[in-house]
Amino acid sequence: MSARPEPQARAPRAVKVRDPAEVPHTVDANDPQRLDNQLCFAVYAAAHAFGRAYRALLNEHDLTYPQYLVLLVLWEEEGLTVKEIGNRLFLDSGTLTPLLKRLEASGRVRRARDRTDERQVSIFLTEGGRALRELLACVPNQAGGMTGLEMEDRRALLDRLVSLRDGLHAGVHA
Repeated sequence: MSARPEPQARAPRAVKVRDPAEVPHTVDANDPQRLDNQLCFAVYAAAHAFGRAYRALLNEHDLTYPQYLVLLVLWEEEGLTVKEIGNRLFLDSGTLTPLLKRLEASGRVRRARDRTDERQVSIFLTEGGRALRELLACVPNQAGGMTGLEMEDRRALLDRLVSLRDGLHAGVHA
């Protein structure tokens, strides 16, 4: 066997000192451009977390979260037009129409054209859609429970978020 050669000592590298203008600044916890300081990102990430939670709760009923929202609106008032439902959910008809068609295909709603204005389509629950109300009655509390917040804190947060939404909506349309 041949002997391994001794490892040669490496000469230390010269350390180049960077110009301070080239060195990225350290993250300031109060920096308004820090991701964790973005209210919009916190709301966005929370919305995604809610989406995952509701997906788990609604999956056994073959419903998506947007379909569930449509059912919530119709459980309050049937016979609304597509436009009225869209206004309640902040959705345009291009997003809402395919969703309603899937709900109709699954037997949860029926669409009916207005006799006096063929352009208007009203949405009604079927017996299957009405029956889901009782089956899904536990969903709001289950989803709310996943937040780790007490009921009083959830209600306070809801009030704040509605104010936030309304303020943003008014600001965009000002």
